[in-house]
Order: sequence, then structure tokens, then C-alpha cells
Amino acid sequence: MNDDDRSEYRDVVTPPKNGERLHIAIIGSGSGAFAAAIRATEEGARVTMIEAGKVIGGTCVNVGCVPSKIQIRASQLAEYQRHNPFEGLSDREPEIDRRRIAAQQHARVAELRQAKYEKILGDNPAITVLRGHARFESADTLLVERHDGESRQVVADRILIATGASAMVPPIPGLQEVPYWTSDDAVFSEETPEHLIVIGSSVVAVEQAQAFRRLGSRVTVLARSTLLSSEDPDLGRGLMQAFRAEGIEVQEYTEARSVRFESGRFHLETSAGRLSSDRLLVATGRTPNTSKLSLERIGVETDQRGAIKVDEHLRTSVSNVYATGDCTDLPQLVYVAAAGGTRAAVNMTGGRARLDLSAMPKVIFTEPQVASVGLDEGQARIKGIETESRTLDLENVPRALANFETRGFIKLVAEAGSHHLLGAQILAPEAGEIVQTAALAIHNGMTVEELGDLLFPYLVHVEALKLCAQTFSKDVAKLSCCAG
Repeated sequence: MNDDDRSEYRDVVTPPKNGERLHIAIIGSGSGAFAAAIRATEEGARVTMIEAGKVIGGTCVNVGCVPSKIQIRASQLAEYQRHNPFEGLSDREPEIDRRRIAAQQHARVAELRQAKYEKILGDNPAITVLRGHARFESADTLLVERHDGESRQVVADRILIATGASAMVPPIPGLQEVPYWTSDDAVFSEETPEHLIVIGSSVVAVEQAQAFRRLGSRVTVLARSTLLSSEDPDLGRGLMQAFRAEGIEVQEYTEARSVRFESGRFHLETSAGRLSSDRLLVATGRTPNTSKLSLERIGVETDQRGAIKVDEHLRTSVSNVYATGDCTDLPQLVYVAAAGGTRAAVNMTGGRARLDLSAMPKVIFTEPQVASVGLDEGQARIKGIETESRTLDLENVPRALANFETRGFIKLVAEAGSHHLLGAQILAPEAGEIVQTAALAIHNGMTVEELGDLLFPYLVHVEALKLCAQTFSKDVAKLSCCAG
């Protein structure tokens, strides 16, 4: 992809009237919105950013990535105090002050929001922020209902929708009448519930389940099918074994049928029986924030969830209207939103940038971590690609042995015959640090033989990729340490 390639694209990018500076309106102020705003001003445009919420910055910095990773790290360190693999180090029950942890989370969130969002606005006079709810009147006109009750019309040459998503609330009878948590609430909790029930089994659900267990709660996870059902089945099975070893109860193929709240406790009727707890976390995914934009007025196409359909250039079905991030049908990942925002800005200012997701890494911050990139065997089969795969248990990885942390595996999927690497699925400590090497290998069209022939440092977790690649042609159990 070449961000500066501006050929064959001006047919969908109309120039501003009367030679004025190009005006771009951006609905939202999260990572995708800011990436677009910064790039658009670098290309000479002026930007009006419209934010409906009380704070700028979107989900990631305010209630998502940043505070959740602080919470997860705190819980990890608490667990290390309880249980460690070394005979010469004594275990002890940690003293946990949830209020102080929450205060530290809030402080770091405020610090990053100021440095990475508010300061950028203050330093960039080409970006104007307008507070209020925006909706389309036409393809180039927005009506913004401001918080003071007044309305303002914004006319722009291009419009980018980057409104993000909100916690989805499933239609469980009684749920709307009870004080359940979403992840936005749970991540800043100042209390440790005696028993937390988690409805959901994907990324946020499993991360929060393990964090609360390690911070002192009993945890029950209700999975409608299996744990991490959208991932390679081996990843879900491996994580479930790790959860059960920690005392997290996972009830697969279990649905909540009704919920009520009495005397400070939640009472659930499920397909597997009755459950009760003092806290309930609903973590069943996120819904695109598009319902109040009046998209139907201008004909922006959405899917059944309300997600805006975009092409690889971030264009919607309406000329001069673009979209990025969790409000679209793109993967709900902050770095995808930001990459989409940058490319949308290039395209809105006359370029032809493309968003390539063929080597998109994903990470789930449990322990062991779950990471993947490219195709798994099932996805390759759907595409009609014949594959070969190898799985290497961590007991064959020197760093895992040295750390006494051998739970997990590395799986590599290659195209049969050519042996070009198609995908990697990883359940391992530091899987998020390992997966990017696999992403680079896929992006550069490497074969597993080429990957296995590279020099990797020793002792590091990422060496597991090299060893797994070598299993396509040899028995690594018969190699010495550092064998090239």
C-alpha cells in the first residue's frame, strides 16, 4: 500500500468549493477519529470533530485497553504472590486495596488522555471540537444538537463516522431491571465481589473473569457455546483448562434465561439450573453506535447489527462519507480503528490508501495469553486452501522450561506444498509479544522453512516460533539447545 498514491481516485473525491481549504467533519473522538484528524490536517485539511460524550478519547483510553490492562497486571502480580513455581520462594496471600488500584487506574487514564488527546487538540489549531450529538441531514450536512440545547449545522466536504460501540445488552428477561455491570463498570471496581457471574465467553469476558478471580472473587463464566468460540478450538480448550486449574468455573453451552435481583443478590435461571451471586457482569460483545445518526436518511448501508459497511478504502455506500472503527464491520480492535482512520484521511484528501487485514494480529490478555494472526485451519478450509499444520507444546521451549511455565502451545498453519505460512495460533506466556513475528512472516510471504532458518535470540519466548517451524521437517526433541 502506498499512502501517497493519488491516481484513479479523484472521481469519488470532490474538490472543495471556491478553492477553500478542504473541510472534514469527524463524528467521534476515539483513536480512529484522532488518527484521521491528525493525518487530514497534515494533508492541509481543516477538521471539525464532534463528540457527544463528556470526555474525549473514546473507549480504549477511558474504559477499555488502558484501565483493563492495569487491572489485569495488578491481578497477575497478586496471583504471583499466591502461587509461584519456585521452591525457594514462599507463597503468601496478597493484601489487596481495590480503591487504591482504581485510583491509580483513573490517574493513568487521565494522564494519557491529556497527553495523547487533549494536548493534540490544544497544539493543532486546524482541529475544532464541537460538543453534541450529530445526525445526518444530507450527505454533506450534519445537525449537531449541543449540550446547551441549541443546534448547529455543520457542512463538510467529507464526513468520517468514528462513533465506536457500546456494551451490548442481551434480551434476557429481567436483565434491564437489575444493577448488572458492563465491562465499563467492572474495570474500575473498588470492591471485590464474593461471587461474580460473567455472562459471555469472548475477549472481555475471559479477561475480566480471570482478573476478578485473581483479585479474590469466586467466578462463574456462562458460555453460550464454548470458550472463545470464534477462535481456533484448541485455543478455547487450552484456556478453559487453565481457568479450571485456577478455580474459575466455566459452564459451556449454558444460557441465562431470566434474572432477578433481591436482597443484594442476583438470581439467574439458566439452561443448566439456578445460580446466585452478589455481582453480575454482562460481557456479550459491543454494539455499534449508529442508531442515532440517521444513516437511513442518506442511504449509508449497515449490516444486521447496525455496523456500517466499508470497503478496503474505508468508503461507505455514500460518496464522500467514510467510516472506521467499532461502528463499522471491521474487527473491533483499536489499532484497526486507528489504521482505518489514517487511511480514510489519506483517501478523503485525494489519495488511495488501502487497509490490509491479511496479517492482523489479535491478543487476549489472559494468562496464558491467547494470540493469533492469519488463517486457522478451519478458515483456510473455507477458502479452499489445503493446509499442513504443526503444534508445539511449550514443554519443548527452553524459555518456558526455565520459567517453569509450560502450559500452552504454538500452532503454525502453512499452505500444503508451498509451505507458505498462513497463520499462527498461540496459547502461551507473552503470546502477544510472540505473535507480531508471525505477522511479519505472513506479511512478507515467508515459508515455514525460512522462518525456522532465521536467527532467534536465546532464551526468549518467541523462539517457540522457530522451533515450531522446524517441526515441519524435523523432530525438535532431538535437537540441542540453540540448535540452528
